[in-house]
Amino acid sequence: MSTYKIVIFLWMVLSLQSCQKEPKFVNWAWYLGDAATTHYSSLRQINPENIHQLEVAWTYQSGDADTSGRSQIQCNPLIIDGVLYGSSPTLKCFALNAATGEEIWKFDPFEGNYQMFGMGVNRGLAYWEAQDEQRILYGAGAFLYALDAKTGQPIPSFGNEGKVDLHDGLGREVSNYFIAANTPGVVYKDLLIMGMRVSEATGAAPGHIRAYNIRTGEIAWTFHTIPAPDEFGYDTWPKDAWQRIGGANAWAGLSLDVARGWVFVPTGSAAYDFYGGDRLGDNLFANCVIALDASTGKRIWHYQTVHHDIWDRDLPCPPVLVTVTHEGKK
Repeated sequence: MSTYKIVIFLWMVLSLQSCQKEPKFVNWAWYLGDAATTHYSSLRQINPENIHQLEVAWTYQSGDADTSGRSQIQCNPLIIDGVLYGSSPTLKCFALNAATGEEIWKFDPFEGNYQMFGMGVNRGLAYWEAQDEQRILYGAGAFLYALDAKTGQPIPSFGNEGKVDLHDGLGREVSNYFIAANTPGVVYKDLLIMGMRVSEATGAAPGHIRAYNIRTGEIAWTFHTIPAPDEFGYDTWPKDAWQRIGGANAWAGLSLDVARGWVFVPTGSAAYDFYGGDRLGDNLFANCVIALDASTGKRIWHYQTVHHDIWDRDLPCPPVLVTVTHEGKK
């Protein structure tokens, strides 16, 4: 739990350090910093010369430590207008006063029944706002939740009383398959675009990319990472692969070019990840960086790093988007 304390403290300082001079907060409103996943803050009050002078301002105990020592927490907290939003080892979502560490609210998706997913992994949250409404979107097990950012209560009009089941809408029966929303999606207008974690063994769910309407929870579009008949890439798999092969999923998160309206998707291997005798071919769109139209899910381009992967060579992080200046041109 000590690592979690340090992370919360550092993000709290990074987000509030400019408040001494300016009457506003500098937000960290995206997983990994911004839509381009640059992990970057422009604030400079804390630097290599003075960081050794930092002292602990406060700590927050989530109360979720596993006594058997198997706890882990990978959450990259959000800081929005002085409020820190994070998730705990048992996948509770919470909001804190970022200046004091005081708990504002906490939401427990499983209501204490953690056996249904155990000590899960959640890397972060997504934030959406429109006019006077703010929502936190995050995954817990096989469910995507939409919470009121002010109260932590589920949004009744989103899906089924505030949640949607990620098993639904994958094009075939996978209700008993392992699915988990371990990394947050990216917000583009009123859409949450996201991948998911699936099994790496035989009998895995397909790792299709989906965009959810943030207001309703309905699926707005789906990109098939294991193509169906008449779709680009279908001929790189056995003819029935779209009905039985799984994986080719984006478990590591996505990045977004907001100006172009493009979302960039890194995918992992097809399942089973160390055997490919039942999926001959190059297996598009496993092991790819895929650029999609964020509004429609239409493929713009792709680059496959490994053809017919049998060594589990997943792309393990979202692409970092940068602008390069070459000979005076961007």
